[in-house]
Amino acid sequence: MKVSEAVASRRSIRAFRDEPVGIEVIRRVLDRARMTPSGCNFQPWQATVLTGEPLKALQEKMLASSPQDPIEYSFSEPNQSPRHLARLHKVGASMYGALGIEREDAEAREAFTRANIFSFGAPALLVCYFERFMGPPQWSDVGMWLQSIMLLLREEGLDSCPQEWMSLFARLIKEHIGVSDETHILFCGLAIGHRDEDAPVNRFDRDRVPLDEQVRFLGF
Repeated sequence: MKVSEAVASRRSIRAFRDEPVGIEVIRRVLDRARMTPSGCNFQPWQATVLTGEPLKALQEKMLASSPQDPIEYSFSEPNQSPRHLARLHKVGASMYGALGIEREDAEAREAFTRANIFSFGAPALLVCYFERFMGPPQWSDVGMWLQSIMLLLREEGLDSCPQEWMSLFARLIKEHIGVSDETHILFCGLAIGHRDEDAPVNRFDRDRVPLDEQVRFLGF
């Protein structure tokens, strides 16, 4: 698979098939992702990958718990920007429309949101975290690492869904995997598995901003 094909075919999958993913594939992807660039070669990313009983036990703990207060970190500041909020509303309308959930159906929307607990049926979950003293440049490095993983998963015929939502249960997750809340911040989960090709939630159109609205070219 070409890189351009991996980029074009990658999407956040929210319905996975009940099909296991072997550790040898995940290890191969993560080993290759080690070549992701990072400022000053700090390589700040750390992770734990769960499947089987450890993953099921974590999901049961989250199901029986409420989101933590205070939250691990805030990811909602762009909601204050009308143009960014409009993008959120547009993709949300497409997603819930594909699911057949009306805007007024708060109960159904909440039920789908809580499906994050089970990573939408994915058989494996990568939990990404890093040391608290890392600054904004290192957050960017971690994002590049996750993108490398997502594209390499496509090369293997696999799919993923990055889940910042998991940060709402950060302390619970860190306790479950044996990571110190005092020293580490949990960034996100990454669901890993095989997409359900027939699920409408995996096939709705995703709008992207035109290139010329985001990038300027000078001197060409």
